[in-house]
Amino acid sequence: MTQQLHLAAQYLATAAKSFLEAKADDSHTNLGFSVEEKSIQTWPLDYTGTKLCLNYEQFSLEWKSHENNSFLLDGKTHEEVVNWLSQTSKTLGFEKPYQFDLHYDMPYSMNPTDKFKKSDVQELIGLRTLAQNALKSFLEKEQLTSDIRIWPHHFDSGAFSKLDNSEKSLGMGLSIPDSMINEHYFYISGYLGHDSLDTSTFENLSHGKWLNEGFKGAVLPASETNQEIVVQFFREAFKNYKN
Repeated sequence: MTQQLHLAAQYLATAAKSFLEAKADDSHTNLGFSVEEKSIQTWPLDYTGTKLCLNYEQFSLEWKSHENNSFLLDGKTHEEVVNWLSQTSKTLGFEKPYQFDLHYDMPYSMNPTDKFKKSDVQELIGLRTLAQNALKSFLEKEQLTSDIRIWPHHFDSGAFSKLDNSEKSLGMGLSIPDSMINEHYFYISGYLGHDSLDTSTFENLSHGKWLNEGFKGAVLPASETNQEIVVQFFREAFKNYKN
């Protein structure tokens, strides 16, 4: 189901690309997660605050505006989704046309005849909620400032903050399964400019482990963890970066 949601999130990214002024770092296309609504959402796309959302529980696209409109994805093809977005965006008053135009390669794609298929999403809702709450708690405890956003290309829930009185910065979040770890996992890594900081002399963590080849940072598999453990993981790792 992660793959299905990752593909569906691209409709939100391309809506942002269609209707918002482009930013050099692509941050106009990143997405927020609403714990209450169990959905990922674009930035406001017009002056009235209209957003396009992907409701995890319903597996539907939803326009949140003065005129709410939703579209169930189960059983639909890519072409049907694009047609719906094109038509409804006009109805909502967007002057520019909606275009599905990705400027990066995805690890998977849909053939024209492929249909979206809904399956159980409760675990994935739980993971996004855990990530949102743990990141928020960590940032507050350490008095760091960052938005918590989902980047549609990698589909991670992430935060990024510069450290006070330092050239260092810190990236952390929840990643979907990849070639490094075959399950969702939490990560944190430090940078000096664009260079990853060496972790070879860092103290061992109570939970998770340090990596120093390829990815330099700490990782914690998301299975059998909870908010307290995740926050402790972030804080212990952060202590090493501060020293």
